[in-house]
Amino acid sequence: MQLTTRKINKDTANLILDWQYQAPYDFYNNENNEETRSEFLDGSYQAVFTDSGELFGFFCTGPNAQIPVAGKLGLYRESMIDVGLGMNPFYAGSGHGYAFCSFILQCIRKQNKKLPLRLSVATFNKRAIHLYEQLGFAEQHSFNTDAATFITMVKV
Repeated sequence: MQLTTRKINKDTANLILDWQYQAPYDFYNNENNEETRSEFLDGSYQAVFTDSGELFGFFCTGPNAQIPVAGKLGLYRESMIDVGLGMNPFYAGSGHGYAFCSFILQCIRKQNKKLPLRLSVATFNKRAIHLYEQLGFAEQHSFNTDAATFITMVKV
């Protein structure tokens, strides 16, 4: 399967914001409201499509990929590229994660080859943590929010 990126438009943002994940991943469900939609349209997000035109997922970089609590704790002080991502729930858990994340990392590296990459992931999401470790990420910090415990992971 070939993947491509496109800038997210309003229709694509609405599709993503309407995704519903099964428990325990329902933690990642979004609210489809004007504030969240505006964030998806601010230019930091890219949609990922299959070669047949299906919406496969998305990713963002920068402050929108950060969790505010960690920022307040000073965990994002180091100069890195923060990465956030989401896979269409139809494809989640079906063995496409490595190819999807590798594609995203390649896209980001085309823009910036020097800075380390950082992402934040809920500790209950063992599938994602295992995948990120396979991709060369290592745990850096741990922190709590009202909703979950998270770790930051870094790839140099």
